[in-house]
Amino acid sequence: MIEHALTPFRAFFAALALSCCLLPVAAHAGSAKDIDASVDAALQSFKKEVKGAEEYLAAAKGVLVMPDVKKVGFVVGAQWGEGALRVGGKSIDYYKMEVGSAGFQAGYQKASFVFLFLTQEALDSFRASSGWGAGVDAGITVVDASTPTMSADTLKSKSAVVAFAFGKEGLMGGWSGKGTKFTKLNLNK
Repeated sequence: MIEHALTPFRAFFAALALSCCLLPVAAHAGSAKDIDASVDAALQSFKKEVKGAEEYLAAAKGVLVMPDVKKVGFVVGAQWGEGALRVGGKSIDYYKMEVGSAGFQAGYQKASFVFLFLTQEALDSFRASSGWGAGVDAGITVVDASTPTMSADTLKSKSAVVAFAFGKEGLMGGWSGKGTKFTKLNLNK
C-alpha cells in the first residue's frame, strides 16, 4: 500500500530530474559579431514574414531582436536566447533572455522574436533596468507573425512594447511574455 502511495511522488521527481537535464547547462554568451550576424538574419526573416514589418521598425524607438530562442519543457520548462538592442539600425547593447515555467508542457520549439519599443519612455526604462521583466516592468502585446496586421499606431495604442514571434520550428504550446527576464550582456564589441 505504501509503495503505491509513493509512485506519484517518484514520478514527479523523475519528471523534475529529466526537466533539469533539458535546461541549458551553462549560459554562454556568443560574441558581439556572432550575435549581430544572427540579428541581421532574423531581421531579414521578419521583413519577409511579417506584413508591415518595415512600418513597425520605422515607428520603433528601439528594436530588441532575439534570434533562435529555444524553448524546452517536460513539466518544467525553460526558454533562453541572446540578441541585440538596436537604435537607429545599430546594435547598442546585447541581452540574454530567460524564462522558467512549470505546468503541463512537453516539447521543443525554436523561434525568433522582435520586441519593438514604441515610446522613448519604454526604451529608456528597458535600458536603465538591471533585469527587465516583461509583464512586470512593462506591459507587452505579443503578436504572432501569422496574425493579420495592424498599423503601428494601433499597436502603440495597445502597448508601449510589442513583441512579434516568427520563424517557429518544433512543437510546443504558445508563448507568453510574462516572466521573461532580459539581462544585459557585457560583451566586447
